Amino acid sequence: MNPLSPQTELFDNIAHLIEQARQRVRTAVNTAMVYTYYEIGRHIVEHEQKGEHRAEYGKAVLKALSARLTERFGDGWSYAQLKNIRQFYLLYEEKANQCLSFSGEESLKKANHRLAFSQRISNKLFTLSWTHYLVLIRVKDAAARNFYEIECAEQNWSVRQLQRQVNSSLYERLALSRNKDEVLRLAHEGQNITKPADIIKDPITLEFLGLKPDESYTESRLENAIITRMRDFLLEMGKGFLFEARQKRFSFNEEHFYVDLVFYNRLLQCYCLIDLKTDKLTHQDLGQMQMYVNYFDRYVRQPFEKPTIGILLCKEKNDALVELTLPDEANIYASSYELYLPDKALLQAKVREWIADFEANETNS
Repeated sequence: MNPLSPQTELFDNIAHLIEQARQRVRTAVNTAMVYTYYEIGRHIVEHEQKGEHRAEYGKAVLKALSARLTERFGDGWSYAQLKNIRQFYLLYEEKANQCLSFSGEESLKKANHRLAFSQRISNKLFTLSWTHYLVLIRVKDAAARNFYEIECAEQNWSVRQLQRQVNSSLYERLALSRNKDEVLRLAHEGQNITKPADIIKDPITLEFLGLKPDESYTESRLENAIITRMRDFLLEMGKGFLFEARQKRFSFNEEHFYVDLVFYNRLLQCYCLIDLKTDKLTHQDLGQMQMYVNYFDRYVRQPFEKPTIGILLCKEKNDALVELTLPDEANIYASSYELYLPDKALLQAKVREWIADFEANETNS
């Protein structure tokens, strides 16, 4: 028996406990810091409300406060930081009050119950680091901000990943592929994956590949770029995706066929096949994907798994062509891709227009 084996097991167990303890400490420190900033923001706003109602007054107060805090506590209390803290409080005040109402602790709103607020509410209200909230407070739309906060907490996004999802207009791209009720759920519940359409977003943004929109490139080069940046591609694809293979070969009637990318979605419990197209989508492309999906459904998937999903990722898609070529139950989708970040203002306008149309139709019906 190797005498080092028990020692190795002992070390691993203790190391795991220490790492868990350090993570709990980091989480507790982050929560305490965010709650402290929230309370500082409250004091600033309440002080301003007692003073003169002029922007110059508020600016002067923050500058004076910044100088005194920096003198006593050192760096970290700049005028810009205090502005962020004030904005943070203003954005989350209503949400905090809702938490108090739902908990049945209305009395906690009183100043002499702030400690109780801290202990009972802050862990539920503030689940991210301050750096994450600095990204979120710059999201102007409340529904989008709430969506990003939920998704960030559930998927444990880093600050860089959160910033990328905001910059790529993930909320708007998901919203445009859903009906009105599902858009409202996005804001309140985040992205729930219960059916194939839930994983579809349009367009898919691939700016991280480093390919220039105005240059010529092959499907092989596009595929290689995706493989090289697979971590970023999985983040863009969304929840539950696991990469299985590239150029997956299967044979039928002594002919060989190749699926560009094969994924498995653990939430939907099904295979997801992706074919890359650098040109305009054709009915031949749709027929080929239908064959791929049929093969996987008949010869690869297990009885407990759901039907295979096919996604044609193309430079130019044609919804009318997809609808005309494929039956409704085909489980095949076409999504366009872009090699640059989308125009956020344009997407936001489309979402507002789209929801307004739904509301108008409901009023007229």
